[in-house]
Amino acid sequence: MRKIIYLFLTLACFSSCSARKKTSSVSNRDAKRNNSSIQKANKDAIANYRSYSSLDYIERFKAIAIQEMNQYGIPASITLGQGLFESGAGNSDLAKYANNHFGIKCTADWTGKSYYKDDDQVNDCFRVYDNPEDSFRDHSAFLKRKNYAKLFELDKDDYKGWAYGLKKAGYATNPKYPELLINIIEKYNLTQYDRPEGEIAKIKREDRVLSQINNTINTPAQDTLSKTPPDDKIYTVKQGDTLYNISKRFGITVDDLKALNSMSDNNIKIGQKLVVVK
Repeated sequence: MRKIIYLFLTLACFSSCSARKKTSSVSNRDAKRNNSSIQKANKDAIANYRSYSSLDYIERFKAIAIQEMNQYGIPASITLGQGLFESGAGNSDLAKYANNHFGIKCTADWTGKSYYKDDDQVNDCFRVYDNPEDSFRDHSAFLKRKNYAKLFELDKDDYKGWAYGLKKAGYATNPKYPELLINIIEKYNLTQYDRPEGEIAKIKREDRVLSQINNTINTPAQDTLSKTPPDDKIYTVKQGDTLYNISKRFGITVDDLKALNSMSDNNIKIGQKLVVVK
C-alpha cells in the first residue's frame, strides 16, 4: 500500500511540473511570435537601420529633446541622457524593433502594439512606437504622471535633482540609476542643451522672428498685450518654463494665466510675453 501511495504522489508531482513547464513554454512562444510579427512589419526600416555612436545619437535627437523641454519642461539633458542609457545609444533591440528609446513598459491604459523581452520579469511587455519621435513624445507624456509631479518644481538646470527624483519616483529599479545618468550627462556635456546656447539659441532667434510676425497680424493673444501693461505684470518665457511653473511662481492658476493671455491651449514659446498679474 505504501508503495502504491508513493507511486501515486510521484506521478501527481510529475504531472504538475510538466503543466507548469508547458504553460511557460506557450507564453514564451506567444511572445516570440508577437515579436516576430513586429520585426516583419518593420522589415524595411530594420534593413536600413544603421548603428549610432553616442555622438551620432546626440546629434540625431538633440532637436526633439529641446522641443520636448520647451513644451513640457523636462530638461533636454535628462531626455538625451535617458535615451542614451536606456537604448544603448539607439542600438538596443528595443530601439531597433520597437522604436522604444526609454524602456517604457506597457501599462493598463496602453492600447498600442507590444514587444516582449526579459527584464525585471520574464517576457516583460514594452511599448512599440511607429517612429523614435513618438517615443520621445510619449516619454514626456509619461513623466507628466502624478508620481513625477515634484520633478517639475525643481530648477530647470537641476539635472542631478531630476536624476535622483526619477529613481525615487520609480522610473528605474537599478539602484545606481541616478549616478549612471549623471555620468552620461556630464561625459557628453548634455547640459549645454538646457541653456540658451547652440541649438537653443537658434530656436530662440526663430521664435523671436515668429513673435514679430505674430505682432504684425494682431493675434488675440497679442491684442491682449497691446494694451502695454506695466513691466512688473509681464513675464518673458524662458527655456524650461511651463504654464504650471509660471503660474506657481506668480501665485495664480493655470486657467487664470490662460485667460489673461487669451490662450486656448498650454503651448508657450521662448521669448513670449505673458501677463501674470490680474
